[in-house]
Amino acid sequence: MGAMSPWHWAIVLLVVVILFGSKKLPDAARGLGQSLRIFKSEVKEMQKEGPEKAKAKPEPQQELPQSTTPATPQQYSTPDHADPKSA
Repeated sequence: MGAMSPWHWAIVLLVVVILFGSKKLPDAARGLGQSLRIFKSEVKEMQKEGPEKAKAKPEPQQELPQSTTPATPQQYSTPDHADPKSA
């Protein structure tokens, strides 16, 4: 009961052909193949870059100033004389 028998696979294949049609299946397979080729080439390129980046000297990171208190809305508000409501 666990694995699918060859008859199950044949029925699944038949349903796929009926749903997508025989014209769209080759196009879909071609697109999938191209996507996999692009993915493989990108993975290879990343693997080549990995050791090169490890050998390269890391750039110094700038430290951001750390605030001990959260910003309040008053710090970002406009002066009273520029407020259009007060006019």
